[in-house]
Parts: sequence; structure tokens; C-alpha cells
Amino acid sequence: MKYSNATNYALHTMVQLIRLPRDAVIGVQELAKAQQLSPTYLSKILTKLTKAGLIESTPGAKGGYRLARGERNISFFDVIQAIEGESHLFDCTLHRHEGCLIEKVMRDAEANMKQELQEQLLVDIAKQAGQHQGGDGK
Repeated sequence: MKYSNATNYALHTMVQLIRLPRDAVIGVQELAKAQQLSPTYLSKILTKLTKAGLIESTPGAKGGYRLARGERNISFFDVIQAIEGESHLFDCTLHRHEGCLIEKVMRDAEANMKQELQEQLLVDIAKQAGQHQGGDGK
């Protein structure tokens, strides 16, 4: 199982936004530069994060992006779901009878992974990143 590169970039972008001072905004150019991405490509990711209600956009010359909700309310799963959508990782291809046992095992594993990702908050990673970089952990 593998998440898309967009999910990778979205998670890093969200950590970057969490580390900003409260109510500060940052432009797409600066966000893209930090990850060595095309601003056009990152804009597509930012659009998905905005539609999911994780970030908000402020228009204008001094505009940019910032968190749309409290940093303690953003989990890994929230970001993954915003980018990847809500589909299951596994669907049984043999629908000859009800209750595929293989699908049940896979769905149970997926539920466990979902729960773990919902419990992991990006703010905790942002604090650790700040400590590793000698920052204040914001």
C-alpha cells in the first residue's frame, strides 16, 4: 500500500502551516519553495486541503494560507482523507457470495490503521520538528 506523493506534500505543508505564528499567512510560492515543488502543483494540493476545511486562503497581495481550525484538531487521517478521498484500500473482486473473509481481514486492518492515523496529531510532529531544528517547537 502506498499513498500518493500529493499526500506526502500535503502532510509536510500542514506541518509547515502549524509551525507558523497564530493567524500568520504564508504564500504558495514560499510553501512550494520549502519543498522544492512547483507552485502550480502545490496549489492543487492546497485547493483540496481548503475544500476539506483544513486550511483557508486569504486573497490579496499580503494573502496566503493558514490553518482553518485549531492545530489540535488536525490528524494525519484528516489530511490523508482530504487528498486521497474516502475509498477503501481493498475491495474483494470475487463477489460470488456474501461475506468475503479476505475482505473482512483487510477492512479490519484498514479500520485499525484509520484509528491510529486519527489519533496521531500533526501538531505533535510539528513540535518534534521544531526541536530537531533547534526551533521553539511552534
